Amino acid sequence: MTKSVSLPISTILLRTPVGMKNFRAIAFLLLWLAHSAVVSAQVKALYFGELIDGLGKKITNAVVIINADRIVGIGKEKELIVPTNAEIIDLREYTAIPGLIDAHTHMTYYWDKTRPGDPWSQGRTVQPAVKVFLAQENAKKSLETGVTTVRDLGAGDNMSFAMRDLIDRGAMKGPRMFVAGQGLSIGRVKGIADVQQFAEKQLALGADWIKLFGSTGSAKDVTGFQTYSYEEMKAAAEVAHKAGKRLAVHSYGPDGAKAAVKAGANTIEHATDVDDSTFIEMAQRGIIYVPTVDHNRYYAAHKEEYGYDSTAVFGLTLFVKRNFESLKKAVKAHVKIAMGSDAVFTGFGENTRELEWFVKAGMTPEQALQTATTTGAEMLGKEKELGAIAPGYYADIVAVKGNPLKDINVVIQQVKWVMKGGKVEIDKTKAPKQ
Repeated sequence: MTKSVSLPISTILLRTPVGMKNFRAIAFLLLWLAHSAVVSAQVKALYFGELIDGLGKKITNAVVIINADRIVGIGKEKELIVPTNAEIIDLREYTAIPGLIDAHTHMTYYWDKTRPGDPWSQGRTVQPAVKVFLAQENAKKSLETGVTTVRDLGAGDNMSFAMRDLIDRGAMKGPRMFVAGQGLSIGRVKGIADVQQFAEKQLALGADWIKLFGSTGSAKDVTGFQTYSYEEMKAAAEVAHKAGKRLAVHSYGPDGAKAAVKAGANTIEHATDVDDSTFIEMAQRGIIYVPTVDHNRYYAAHKEEYGYDSTAVFGLTLFVKRNFESLKKAVKAHVKIAMGSDAVFTGFGENTRELEWFVKAGMTPEQALQTATTTGAEMLGKEKELGAIAPGYYADIVAVKGNPLKDINVVIQQVKWVMKGGKVEIDKTKAPKQ
């Protein structure tokens, strides 16, 4: 273990290569060290065998210095001076990666297996406050997969707002949440004026995103008929953008996706059978595709829970194949892609299985990891705070066993330790070895 010593700030900066080369690192070190009353519990030094910073660098024998919820220093063990008041966390057996971002979840969809009813029917009978409380299990399972931030794209009764705020207050344990509230669907909202009014209502309630269902398709329904016109989608986009927010459009088919791209959507969710021109336009405009291929694989695998018959399973399996073909086209067209699980009910804990599909579609493991780190952060407009291990960023760090740049399954199956905002949320490093 490197000895902790106390040195003047000038000495630390001179002996820290990161501080010499990175103005932001210097600024944060100055800010941190200027506060003489910092208690030792806020300052941590994490030691890793390898560190993948999410920005293209890999550091062997790395140290990360954290103050409260932010990273203030990063470098090689022999080059970075550790403050005397730092709590030492030795994770040299593991590789550090940035906290992961799940771009598409439904965190408040909870199913109590001890009670009667399938997930969907039971969900209609449970009170909203009860759902939010029970959904803590979904949040914990997400953290266990290394997911420290989620974008939640749909919940009624203001449940996602409540869950987000409880997590932010520290009253509930879970990933950082960016939420869309209730989505705009054709059965609820029709016409440009009503679309605008409904979107404005969600923003007034505190939505971070606007969600619009641009086609049919959900659960065992794998149809993809366009539901909103280009003009209606454009109205939703304008409301969101005027407020400094963003628009996500659900489309199981190609037509809704094509209209959404032209209307100014920021992300396209699920879409299959997408034509080349739409993907080319998405690539040119930086519109992010969240394919959620694994989501329907999950439904088919959990058919007993949902009461799906062989016909439903056949449809789900066929949709996965079509979805995967669109993913491969998007990869070849250099469309920006974000990892989204579309997790519901018992899908939490499987949040990162989408990464395996990305590698099968032609991505390298490093590119797949970027979909859940830097691309996810860009999607949220948080490129300077999330998705990387660097000075000034939130201290969202995951320790995995193995090399995720060679095998993406290391990220999916070998998460051993999770920190979110400087707090250790999951620690399986002391678990008995198998």
